[in-house]
Amino acid sequence: MACIDLAVSRGSSVRKVGTPSSRLSSEYAVRSPQAVAVPRKTNFDHSKLYTTEKQQLKKSSSPSSPSDSPCLTTPASAKPAKKHLNFAQRLAEKVLDTVERNLESRHLRDESPLPSTVDPHVQLEGNFYPVDESAAQHGLEVDGTLPACLHGVYVRNGPNPQFFPTGRHHLFDGDGMLHAVTFDEGSVSYACRYTRTYRFREEERCGRAFFPKPIGELHGYGGVARLLMYWTRSLLGILDASQGMGMANAGLVFFNGRLLAISEDDIPMEVRITEENDIETVGRYDFHGQLKHSMIAHPKIDPDTGELFSLSYNVLSAPYLKYLIFSADGEKKAEVPVTLPEAAMTHDFAITKNFVVIPDQQIVFRLKEMLTGGSPVVLDGTKVPRFGVMPRYATSEEELQWIEVPDCFFFHLYNAWEEGDEVVVIGSSMTPADIIFKTSEVPRATLTEVRLNRTTGLSRKRDLGHLNLEVGKMNPQYVGVQTQFMYLAIVEPWPKVSGLAKMDLQTGEVVARYNYGPNRFGGEPVFVPRTSDPGAAEDDGFLLAFMHDEDSGLSELLVLDAASPSLQPVASVKLPSRVPYGFHGAFIPADELSRRA
Repeated sequence: MACIDLAVSRGSSVRKVGTPSSRLSSEYAVRSPQAVAVPRKTNFDHSKLYTTEKQQLKKSSSPSSPSDSPCLTTPASAKPAKKHLNFAQRLAEKVLDTVERNLESRHLRDESPLPSTVDPHVQLEGNFYPVDESAAQHGLEVDGTLPACLHGVYVRNGPNPQFFPTGRHHLFDGDGMLHAVTFDEGSVSYACRYTRTYRFREEERCGRAFFPKPIGELHGYGGVARLLMYWTRSLLGILDASQGMGMANAGLVFFNGRLLAISEDDIPMEVRITEENDIETVGRYDFHGQLKHSMIAHPKIDPDTGELFSLSYNVLSAPYLKYLIFSADGEKKAEVPVTLPEAAMTHDFAITKNFVVIPDQQIVFRLKEMLTGGSPVVLDGTKVPRFGVMPRYATSEEELQWIEVPDCFFFHLYNAWEEGDEVVVIGSSMTPADIIFKTSEVPRATLTEVRLNRTTGLSRKRDLGHLNLEVGKMNPQYVGVQTQFMYLAIVEPWPKVSGLAKMDLQTGEVVARYNYGPNRFGGEPVFVPRTSDPGAAEDDGFLLAFMHDEDSGLSELLVLDAASPSLQPVASVKLPSRVPYGFHGAFIPADELSRRA
């Protein structure tokens, strides 16, 4: 399942039009000093889509030499290898392709409107529209002065569909693309590349999208047909189901010398930053055979021990959820099955120094709903959400304590810590819980403190502020311990991010706020500490966030002073190409990159 973040309804349903199998990466011309990204003519309705005809790029932010120009083609080392199929497999593949194309053609002739949550015209409008890959470009223009602590790489993940959707499409269904900004002794580089999953490579080989989309397409009889086609290809040996069908488009974590791109529908994908500051896919990473199932998009790393903690859930069979612990050197220390009555969406969780907090909430998976024309993602209105508190190093669920938290639905849990008998959890509570999947309402995302009393078995909630706040980050040195400040995206007007807020978790007040300005929007902030000194102030550091100007069509990476009363910008990196709105990011210091596997 892709990241549960900011992709919700944007406008009403519109009529379906499109060209089957159109390659999205060819929709835009490359940016250069003379030409900017302009949509080429297709059957796609570009009336609401991104265009940069209003302004040319500055020469100073463009490649300095022809060898540094953006790359619109697949790197030679990553081009799809010709697949060797026998005669029966080739014949079966042609038959399946023909059946799918006929189904797609029938869909395109259907005049009935799509819900806005799965309408590609809505989900991919404006700066949500995909971009081409770009090789590393160096010597980017910088306004202001870059802090000395910015020596490393900032990487952000997000969806970027390789092909034009021929039917239902949710933003979470896009192929994963990484955008990397590298800081190297005052010089700044930028690159963006697809994470070359098995799914991506097979669809690239065939020249069209045919893998089932987990959110947009797995609905009703059409979803059943998509799954049957996939399983048939697997049974006939046309596809290798053991290689997964994930998109790696949501989270990022740097662990044990490896940069992992994650979406909870598959095993993580390992990628690397090359010596030329480009991005390269290494392949699926199953922790040397120790990980048998998918991993959620938000594993936690203890800054003191280097251990990685995560969850894995399975929607097909029990146990539906497992709790995982890996030592700092990548050895699996525990795999604890967690008993649930049915599979539930568990996108995030939290750790403290002594406990793990596991949510069991109202969004559940019921695959049989597809057989009656419905969605397998269901809001159970009768279910009371609960959080499980379990010793961090438990080897079984015997000590797991469930505590009910009514009227709460956390997509993201930002941190947790202990205060006496209570475990304090900070997250954004979404109302209504299924807003992203089914309705066109404007949701609320309220930063919320939940206190779980392990003695009484009761919970308390406190709303923190009145803004729509999501995708938050803090000083990463404070994972699992009490923190005062949280930095979050202001998701107004939903689902766009109009600015950033610094929240005081003790008072529940916004103590600093930075607004991007008219028609400028961004995404999740990432905190970079100024120093590793344990005596430094918690907010002594900087925020990194992509920002896009929808009037000029230009994108940049902002560097903000996290301790200033107004989150004052100290520098801005002018980017050579547009960066679509996306999901989660991370900053990896240069000294950690140098120890990569």
